[in-house]
Amino acid sequence: MARKPTPARTPPTGGVAHIVDLVRHAVPPLHPGGLPFVAAPLLVAALGRRRPWVRRAGLASAAATATFFRHPHRVPPNRVGVVVAPADGEVALVDSAVPPAELGLGPEARPRVSVFLSVLDVHVQRSPVGGVVRKVVHQPGQFLSADLADASEVNERNSMLLEMPDGTEVAVVQIAGLLARRIVCDVRIGDTLPIGDTYGLIRFGSRVDTYLPAGSTLLVERGQRTIGAETVIAQLPTTPLS
Repeated sequence: MARKPTPARTPPTGGVAHIVDLVRHAVPPLHPGGLPFVAAPLLVAALGRRRPWVRRAGLASAAATATFFRHPHRVPPNRVGVVVAPADGEVALVDSAVPPAELGLGPEARPRVSVFLSVLDVHVQRSPVGGVVRKVVHQPGQFLSADLADASEVNERNSMLLEMPDGTEVAVVQIAGLLARRIVCDVRIGDTLPIGDTYGLIRFGSRVDTYLPAGSTLLVERGQRTIGAETVIAQLPTTPLS
């Protein structure tokens, strides 16, 4: 199943319609996975409308939850051979590591970029390259703090292998964190993902690792902030740097 990229919007020309359009695109939409978590405190606020403190607490909780599940529109670069950040966050690791065994990529270490997501970051995950989903494997595990190096090996995770049109393989791994208790992956084997397309979500703190082919040029450093689908984290070895 091919997933179609979101078409470019055409802003309306009318005064009121234009203002509404600006507001709609300035306020990020809500990821569907967050709807139940926002609806529950809203229901509490509605039922407690005669008790101001209950109503305020419900509305504040709904607003905070909606912020966590925000799903902003992003525009990936159109340069050939780039790999984009799969998530918003802070680069925690730039190194080489053996990919998760369940992906079947062998025992050799590959270049890796790990992005740590705090509870304040956007928590949707995006495809780092365009390609066909060849593997999707969920692995149960622990819930250590996601910024620890060992988290990639022992924490609960969901690993996905993408094959690009030229046969290049890139793996991206969603890793649960100290507060995360649910990893969502919305794609299946055989799906086609455009670069930067949203494919999953981790609830309440997490990490996302990207494993690249040998010879890739890593373009980020530890401590750098990334914007999912837009920050270029690497250049694949088959294409020149531009």
